[in-house]
Amino acid sequence: MNEVEKTQTRKPLWTPARLAFTIVVLSLIAALGVSSCNSSDEKRAEEIPGKTATPARGAAPPQRSAAPAPLMTLPASINTAELKAVSGAPIKLSNYAGKVLVVNLWATWCGPCRSEIPELVKLHKEFRSQGLEIVGLSTEDPDRSAEAVRNFVQDFEISYRIGWATNEVAMELMQGRDSIPQSYVITRDGHVLKRFIGFHPVNTPPQIKEAIQDALNQKAAD
Repeated sequence: MNEVEKTQTRKPLWTPARLAFTIVVLSLIAALGVSSCNSSDEKRAEEIPGKTATPARGAAPPQRSAAPAPLMTLPASINTAELKAVSGAPIKLSNYAGKVLVVNLWATWCGPCRSEIPELVKLHKEFRSQGLEIVGLSTEDPDRSAEAVRNFVQDFEISYRIGWATNEVAMELMQGRDSIPQSYVITRDGHVLKRFIGFHPVNTPPQIKEAIQDALNQKAAD
């Protein structure tokens, strides 16, 4: 066989079938990975024609220095802060003392947040009778995002309280990690049992559920 014949019979490296298979695999890997949003994602969303987004009040700049020690309990500056709510009186986390509390930082423009919230709604309905409360705090500007957040609450049929985190509260909770969603499972006596950053559609819901169950079970041990 001469060189011309060898060239003609050599199979191309990237056949259409192989290329399609590779695309499917990469798509599955991306879909199943832990995903989150940050302030730079929001800025890009604002640049897309026809898409609106409001600036996140609580988006703290990434920290290059050593990470601070994890929150063991919520400081008084967070517990006693009066946070604007979508409806009713201002939200005050100290009012939930004695309850197992999940605090969720989120935003209407954040895709992973939109995927996580239906799971939180399910957990709230399942465990509310056992003493679970959930508070969702948007990191968006409360004035500019008021209508979007109210519509979001209605569209997703959110059964727990929704409000806005002030810049100070969001920064203290995030501790330099400006990715959202972030969720904190807090025990009846105010200890931060577990912190979740980002959302994985397969792993995150059962992990949050397990942390909630652990927190609820601590009542019997006290």
